[in-house]
Amino acid sequence: MNKLTSLLLVASVLALAACNNPNKYGANGGAGGAGGVGGINQGGLGDPNDPNSIAYFNQTIGDRVQFAVDQSTLSPQAQMTLTQQASWLNSHPNYTAIIEGHADEQGTREYNLALGDRRANAAKNYLVAQGVGTNRLQTVSYGKERPLAVCSDEQCYTQNRRAVTVLGAAGGV
Repeated sequence: MNKLTSLLLVASVLALAACNNPNKYGANGGAGGAGGVGGINQGGLGDPNDPNSIAYFNQTIGDRVQFAVDQSTLSPQAQMTLTQQASWLNSHPNYTAIIEGHADEQGTREYNLALGDRRANAAKNYLVAQGVGTNRLQTVSYGKERPLAVCSDEQCYTQNRRAVTVLGAAGGV
């Protein structure tokens, strides 16, 4: 066998061995993130059954609020979710948050960035009014650049009109 063939053979064996690692994704079997199963550590987010974890906040409290077309006004449902977020944040002062504003794909990039900014600030202002310190909150607008759903119909547009509260450790914002 020549050197090139030997190298290719070794590389192939190593690649196959890496694919056959039963713990490739850790003890969770790849169930991290929001798609995880109750009781499983959510990829560093904690146990969704632990009321002090980020996973609990995301799944039980709710990390996002939705908006109507071309609106940054908080609906009663959004206010209810933000009230719960504020309560959780007020009882967990070691967490900070970045509030992401998003828009659907309709409209120009500039318009949607401005709309996402208004949505993020509407959520932030509500949390501040509920007693969350402004020093713990930041906002960012992604406009239409980070859609949850990609299709050109109302079902997708509705999912993409949102503000998402992303938690971080104190000093992380």
